[in-house]
Amino acid sequence: MTMGRLDGKVAVITGGASGIGKASVRRFAAEGARVVVADLDEAGGTDLAAEVGGLFVRADVTEAADVAAMYDAAIERFGGLDVCFNNAGISPPDDDSILTTGLDAWERVQRVNLTSVYLCCREGIARLLDHGGGSVVNTASFVALLGAATSQISYTASKGGVLAMTRELGVQFARRGVRVNALCPGPVNTPLLQELFAKDPERAARRLVHVPMGRFGEPEEIAAAAAFLASDDASFITASTFVVDGGIHAAYVTPLGNE
Repeated sequence: MTMGRLDGKVAVITGGASGIGKASVRRFAAEGARVVVADLDEAGGTDLAAEVGGLFVRADVTEAADVAAMYDAAIERFGGLDVCFNNAGISPPDDDSILTTGLDAWERVQRVNLTSVYLCCREGIARLLDHGGGSVVNTASFVALLGAATSQISYTASKGGVLAMTRELGVQFARRGVRVNALCPGPVNTPLLQELFAKDPERAARRLVHVPMGRFGEPEEIAAAAAFLASDDASFITASTFVVDGGIHAAYVTPLGNE
């Protein structure tokens, strides 16, 4: 592991108390960043922030005032802002086929997965510009790139929106010192995925067969990609679709065993 790539940088990670966010908090801190853990989980977030010498901020990322306060707390505590990792998201079981997903479920997922990224980008980029530039990493998904018969229609649409918005922002701010990239994970072994698949093992098996590597990703593998995009090693990368999915997006037929 390359250490120190984020030395001196201040990073805010939303959804930071669990899953990809939790692994990223630890990775960013190990790379030298001062990390703000933003989440609704006060107990988990507070413990994690203490573990890495960071700051926990309770934030509902669907609320503009909370998002603004989250970034202001980072600047007040650490004196600046360099990285916005907009990672918070949900995938509830009532988001399913378009034929069965109600409007309430659709709108709830859109608000958490897409509107929150809009708010975090709006508030975060303004502050990055004030502090000389920086990096924005938005968590999209491989489902923004291809279709699935095991649909989660609002989740898929929300991640497509994140991907399109990221491209636009990356182009818009490319000459002003702010890089904006979309991280597109494949299925990751997180509590969110475990809960979803525990309720439907057949759906889990249908998805796993499409992964060329034959397994789901680990949160630490996605965190490593996020740390790269946040760092100056990615200084010429912006408006990108950064796919970390075990090869799913490129696969037509996957291997049998070790062939």
